[in-house]
Amino acid sequence: MPERRPVVAVDGPSGAGKSSVCREVARRAGLVYLDTGALYRAIGWKAREAGVDPADGAAMETLCRSLRVEIATGPDGATRVRVDGTDVSDHIRTPQVSLLASAVAARPCVRQSLLALQREAAAQGGVILDGRDIGTVVLPDADLKIFLTASPEVRARRRFEELAARGEAVTYEATLKEVVARDEADAGRAVAPLKPAADAVRVDSSMLPFEAVVEHLLSLIPHG
Repeated sequence: MPERRPVVAVDGPSGAGKSSVCREVARRAGLVYLDTGALYRAIGWKAREAGVDPADGAAMETLCRSLRVEIATGPDGATRVRVDGTDVSDHIRTPQVSLLASAVAARPCVRQSLLALQREAAAQGGVILDGRDIGTVVLPDADLKIFLTASPEVRARRRFEELAARGEAVTYEATLKEVVARDEADAGRAVAPLKPAADAVRVDSSMLPFEAVVEHLLSLIPHG
């Protein structure tokens, strides 16, 4: 019987570099990458499209019951998300949807509706998942747990440069305000708040180049 490949859980705040780092680690280690934050962004996007207020618990429960979310890995290694048959992967990366993702993530019905999907994706091993509660709630028995972070100022600068490169009309000051607001929402919610798992390896990327972070995570992955 083939040996089961490792499950790697990477948590951390918005803008810490989880997506880009995990995608590259997955490519080099031969793992499947799943960006779970894209799932919450997709539901936030759907709520906006349907005119549902994330603070309306009853309306969100109705939305979750009728929603069909599917995930796949694209040719570039990025996570693709379909909502009710529509690929929304390119519509969920705006600052507005980012804040909506935090709002819907605070609803227990949303987290519960996505829990089985995430666990199923990791069941066979050979995966790396990133998010906010992967090591603490979704996959508490993951083979390796990492908490990847950076200072709010560094994360805001990275996010600002990413958005500006895409032609978004943004400022660094507004982006920093958004990052701080999302940190407070993610860490302060009653359901699955953002925090490191007790046995997670903490990695601060504030002063580290991208390649150094990738190499460090690769060195931590258990083999055999």
